[in-house]
Parts: sequence; structure tokens; C-alpha cells
Amino acid sequence: MTLPGLLIDVGYIAASILFILGIKMLSKPDTARRGNLVSAAGMLIAVVITLFSGGLSFHWIIAGLIIGSLIGAVSARLVKMTAMPEMVALFNGFGGIASLLVGWAEYHARPDLPTFTAVAVFLAVLIGGVAFSGSMIAFAKLAEKISGKPVLYRGQQIVNALIVLGLIAAGAIWMNDPAGEYGNLIFIGIVLLSLILGVLGVIPIGGGDMPVVISLLNSYSGLAACAAGFIILNNVLIVSGALVGASGFILTNIMCKAMNRSLANVLFSGFGSAAPSGGGRAVQGEARPVSAEDAYYILEAAGSVAIVPGYGMAVAQAQHAVRELGEILEKNGAEVRYVIHPVAGRMPGHMNVLLAEANVPYDQLAEMDDVNPIINTVDVCLVIGANDVVNPDARENPDSPIYGMPIINVDFSKTTIVMKRSLNVGFAGIENPLFFKENTRMLFGDAKASLSALIAEFKES
Repeated sequence: MTLPGLLIDVGYIAASILFILGIKMLSKPDTARRGNLVSAAGMLIAVVITLFSGGLSFHWIIAGLIIGSLIGAVSARLVKMTAMPEMVALFNGFGGIASLLVGWAEYHARPDLPTFTAVAVFLAVLIGGVAFSGSMIAFAKLAEKISGKPVLYRGQQIVNALIVLGLIAAGAIWMNDPAGEYGNLIFIGIVLLSLILGVLGVIPIGGGDMPVVISLLNSYSGLAACAAGFIILNNVLIVSGALVGASGFILTNIMCKAMNRSLANVLFSGFGSAAPSGGGRAVQGEARPVSAEDAYYILEAAGSVAIVPGYGMAVAQAQHAVRELGEILEKNGAEVRYVIHPVAGRMPGHMNVLLAEANVPYDQLAEMDDVNPIINTVDVCLVIGANDVVNPDARENPDSPIYGMPIINVDFSKTTIVMKRSLNVGFAGIENPLFFKENTRMLFGDAKASLSALIAEFKES
């Protein structure tokens, strides 16, 4: 069965509209789930329309559908919420390699490509290859398969620049005559150089910058899909790829602003590779540890509590315990807010995803810029596993690598309780003077265990 052209165009327009509406809904926590469903509905329409547009082999499509569905179902059941960042990195990579393979298949089917199609194939291969190999490195860093620290060597940027120039030169030669005597050889060289560039482009980036990297790689995968759409002349693929590419770049820019750093600084500075202890100064003072019982008395008397989640909460899988403690504090008469830094965690929106999974009310989520002006009126700031995003050196120490980065000013609250396993540095590799402030109390231990102990204290009282 083949659908008429008009119906195909109408279906693709409907799918594109749903994509746009879905992305719009994703911008707010209270509509994000609905936006995800709307976008999924748009994709379903696009896939169904494409399947019945004619000229496709359903044997391979059914085989791919079965295999992909099995992998997706198993992953959805087995992958923990704390592993979502590396899962997202894998998805970005798969999108990139899919676009690369579309370009390769088109070139294999008809080597005498017209110039426009040859340009689209080159872009799909280049961007898709970088997205795939870069995402695999990001996955390995996030999953701790390899070190999360930046990998630097002398002349690194020169090597990357030479690879880019080589890709441009090889692309120009190949696009001029794809069916030439050395066309296949040059094309394979482009594929290999693209994959190498993706690896070399991500290894200098430290774990603390992974949210930006994931967002950027997501944008790359969208641009590669857009190029693939031009290859096969599929309107909805062009639109959806462009939407993903544009939204990814916008999100990347937002996250760079949240760290007060340029994208070039994130990509090329090797941030976190050799940061001096304390960012160039010795952090002096004595930490004031408290027990769960002591922390209970502080929280029990609080009229307002700001909970600041970080990566430590994700590692301890403590989001459900956080929500339970928040509910107990509310019943005790405290005003509770969850303050989330834009780059907390290891992917964009990491903390939002975890808190949503624990059914934390959306109206209790607060942005850093809304809370900082009134944080001196907050009785207790409860920091759960966050480090660099609450480090006062970003505000006070011009020699610090993170100086100028907007942070949540938890040290301005009346009392700050920090839940952390130890006084070790965070992903930025610098010490945190917050731990030694007069109004800071350190509750050492696993975040989930500490929260459970606090919950038990409230229930026993």
C-alpha cells in the first residue's frame, strides 16, 4: 500500500507541528511529561507515514523493529535512573551513526551523486561520525569505564585543527567527483577522520562539563539527521533534525552561561585536569561534623528549608528519601523548596528528572536566580551531594578556576547542612571553603543513609 503524496505531506506537517509543541512543553516541569508524549505522537505519525510511502523493504524493517524494541524494553527495565546521563549519551551516538550510515548507503547505491546530495552526504558523515564517537567517549566517562578527567597532550589543539582542515580538503575533493577513481578511498578516509575527531574532541573535557557536552552532542546528532533528511529528501526528517540541532545549541548556550564560561573554554581548556587545591589558595578552617540527631534538631526548628540536590543524590539513589523528608518537613510547618542549579548532575535537567521520578511537586522546584536574592531569609539549606555549584570560591576567589560562575549562595542562609561522604573535591578538582564556614554543619555518610536516619529521627519524635 502506497499513500498519495498529498496525504504524506499533510502527515509530515502534522508531525512537525507536534514536534514543535512538544519541545515547547518540555521547557516547563509541569508540562514536560505531556510534551514528551506529544513529541512521541508526532514521531509515531512520521514513522507510520514513512512506512507507507512506498519503496521500502518491510522484511528488514520488521526485523529492526523487533530487535530495537527488545533492546529498548530491556534497557528501560534494567537501566537505573542514575545511569540516565550515559544512556542519553548512547542515544546521541546512535542518532549520529544512523545518519552516517544513511549517507554511506546512499553513496554506495549511486556513487555518481549530484553536487547537492554529495554535500548532504559529506555533512551527514562528518557530523554523524563526530556525534557517534564523541558520544561513546562521553558514555565511557560517565559510566566510569575510563577516567572522567581531561586527557591532554602537547599540541592537542593543533592536531585537532589539522584533522578539521584535512576533512575540509578531503570533502572538497570528494564532493567534486564522488564517482572518481579514488572516491571510495577518500570517502572511507572522511569516515575515519570524523570518528577520530569525535574522540579527540571529547577526551579533553572533564566530567564536570559533561552536561554541556551531552547537550552539544545532542545538537550534533540533530544536525546529522537534518543532513540525512536532505539526502533522502524526507521533509519531516529535515524539520525534526533542525529542531533538535537548534534546541541543542540553545540549551548548550544556556548551560555555558550558567557556568559563566564560553563554549570554546568548555571544549578546549581541559578544565579540571590540574586545578590547584583550593583554586590557588589553601582552604583553612575546621569542619563541624554533626550527627543525624543534631541535624534533626536544626531541621525540626526550621521555618523554611531549601534543599539543594547534586550528583551525590543521584549516586546514592536518594531522590525518594529526599521527597519523604521534604513531606515530613512540610507537615512540621516548614516551607520547603528544591533549588536546582542548571548544571547540577551529569546531564541537562539531571536533578529535575530524578525529582520528577520521585514525584516531587513541580511547584516546589525553584531556580537559582529566584532563591539567591532571598536566601538570607532561609533557615536551613540542605545540600545533598552538591559541591562545585555551591562553592563560594566562585564568588570570592579571583584565582579560582570557577571564579565568576553563578552558584547557589547556600552559605548566606542561616544554617547550611552539607551531606557528603567526605571533604574530597568535586569534579572541578578544587576544595570547597563552604565546608569550613561558621554556619555550615557536615553530615558525613551516604546521602540515602543520612536521609533515612533523619527521617527516622522525625518519626520517633
